[in-house]
Amino acid sequence: MKQPNDVFNDLQQKMSELFKNSPAKDVERNMKAMLSQGFSRLDLVTREEFDTQTQVLVRTRARLEELEKRVAQLEQRLTNNGATAQD
Repeated sequence: MKQPNDVFNDLQQKMSELFKNSPAKDVERNMKAMLSQGFSRLDLVTREEFDTQTQVLVRTRARLEELEKRVAQLEQRLTNNGATAQD
């Protein structure tokens, strides 16, 4: 499956080839400007930003799992201490 960047690069390349020897070079510039403006309105992120956030998420999940284990251990201790105190 093609990545979105590949599709846009292919589209740009085909448009460039179409207009290369044509007086419609201005149309190409206008199309590029329109596409750039349209993409800037979308909430797109770079691959680098996505990978960085993925790494942050992995670390956050690992930390959350550690904290969940600690809470479970503390709850178990409280339950055990409460049962011992009632005896």
